[in-house]
Amino acid sequence: MKVFRVTGEIRKPNLKTPFKKEVMTVKPEHAVEKVYCELGSKHRVKRFHIKIASVKEIPPEEIKSLLLKKLAAGEGELGKQK
Repeated sequence: MKVFRVTGEIRKPNLKTPFKKEVMTVKPEHAVEKVYCELGSKHRVKRFHIKIASVKEIPPEEIKSLLLKKLAAGEGELGKQK
């Protein structure tokens, strides 16, 4: 699986909020769909209020999310401490 960084903006009538979201999917199209689902669920935003600016595949060194970093590195069991 690959890690994609999706950037864009939530445009509501009186509010514009930029966002960057990192997701792990197989294709860029799946990454966009996942961002729509997550933002709609967490922020109660309809799809037509979300404007996607770019979708880029990023190498493991540039991942900022610790959970995705561990998944990309291949650490299977995230709940256990060393």
